[in-house]
Amino acid sequence: MSGPTVAVLGGGQLGRMLALAGIPLGLRFRFLDPSPDATAGRVGHLVVAPLDDESGLSEVVEGADVATYEWEGVPAASASFLEARLPVHPGPRALEVAQDRLAEKRCFERLGIPIPPFAPVDDEDGLRAAVREIGLPAVLKTRRGGYDGKGQLVLRDPGEVPEAWSRLGGTPLLLEAHVPFDRELSVVAVRGRDGSTHCYPLVENHHREGILRLTLAPAPDLDRTLQERAEQAVRGLLEDLDHVGVMAVELFQQDGTLLANEMAPRVHNSGHWTIEGAATSQFENHLRAVLGWPLGSADALGASAMVNWIGAMPPAPAVLALEGTHLHDYEKAPRPGRKVGHATVTAPDPATVLRRLTGLAEGTGLDLAWLAPRTGAGERR
Repeated sequence: MSGPTVAVLGGGQLGRMLALAGIPLGLRFRFLDPSPDATAGRVGHLVVAPLDDESGLSEVVEGADVATYEWEGVPAASASFLEARLPVHPGPRALEVAQDRLAEKRCFERLGIPIPPFAPVDDEDGLRAAVREIGLPAVLKTRRGGYDGKGQLVLRDPGEVPEAWSRLGGTPLLLEAHVPFDRELSVVAVRGRDGSTHCYPLVENHHREGILRLTLAPAPDLDRTLQERAEQAVRGLLEDLDHVGVMAVELFQQDGTLLANEMAPRVHNSGHWTIEGAATSQFENHLRAVLGWPLGSADALGASAMVNWIGAMPPAPAVLALEGTHLHDYEKAPRPGRKVGHATVTAPDPATVLRRLTGLAEGTGLDLAWLAPRTGAGERR
């Protein structure tokens, strides 16, 4: 007898990894994606249609017990449309907040979650006024859309306003103070239907060209106070939005302070390490949550590092030759700037992880020269 069927809006690598976590639990999967080449189609039934197509939405939930999504860009209206047919977790409200950076910032403010100063921008005069209010340097972002560094740019001089407006203007924007952070962190948590919540350890993230390249888990030199502050922030969001499933909150650490950058109401790239590095992966816990099943432990099993493969995959033997290293190939066509896979390096302690990470770089040609001194590979960017 087969177990429940899960309908997933979006058929990228996150949907694929949800299925890979759920198939051993007896689950079946159906995906909706506009691309016939969506990688999740290799592990479940794929319905090819736009994410806002009502006939496609109706087809993907045919025979399903619950619907979820793998991307916060899924139209909130699609989630609302499906709610009349079956449980949808997380609900549309989480999408509505996460899809608009202004709504997201105001949600953080209302919950008392520290954030950098910001101002909404609707026209070029408004941008000039925001620059005077916020000061420079500052980051200009589109309120909707944008990921992996897209839809944003840094302003350092008032003379850059006209060019910035010509590049990003014509859509609602947000100007945010540029934070001279010590490091970038994120916290991943999961909330069940019954309100029970488990939080994974804070992790340290390294980006290059706006794309996440490396996650260290748990974050080195992790202070218990920082962990508690991060958990307080994510728990507040989970409860306020009545969120069921996994949520990630990206954070800036500035001295002993944590400032929220943004939230993602879904499984998250900085949580991929949990597949091998935690007692229960973020993907399995998301499925347990949306199905109303008991949540699993979010404890780390030693130390881990997660490396994204960008553009093209390395030779599998070169990765697997290293002890404690696990390879994930998303079976996506190579393309510059595209996340095509990741590797997780695990070990009992952080020092061994860093040695193995250095070995991985040597064996695959992975460039770590831009990383922090703790890797032994150069200066912090």
